[in-house]
Amino acid sequence: MHILSIVLQIILGIGFLLFGFMKFGSKQMVDEFKRYRLSTGMRIFTGLVEVLSAAIIIIGIWVSPYALIGAILMAITMFVAALVHLVRVKDPVGKALMPIILFILAVIVIILN
Repeated sequence: MHILSIVLQIILGIGFLLFGFMKFGSKQMVDEFKRYRLSTGMRIFTGLVEVLSAAIIIIGIWVSPYALIGAILMAITMFVAALVHLVRVKDPVGKALMPIILFILAVIVIILN
């Protein structure tokens, strides 16, 4: 397995765990999802998907097929997040930069696995 893939899996795994758990009640995330005009249920669902995909991609360090599954979940999540920023709430590209970067990193893991 590529060292680059393992490093990206660790970065994505830790990041998605942190941001996923924030979705469960951080005031900042509650306020952001209100700004996005998305429900509490969607915020919780997003947090669950992020935590689950983080666990899967971390397991993928040892069980290679899981890296692909986790990265696909992350890529889809970040693609939708970028669309929410750019299309739904019409944020400037700078506000969508983090989801775009995370999408690209997830796609790199997909390609490497």
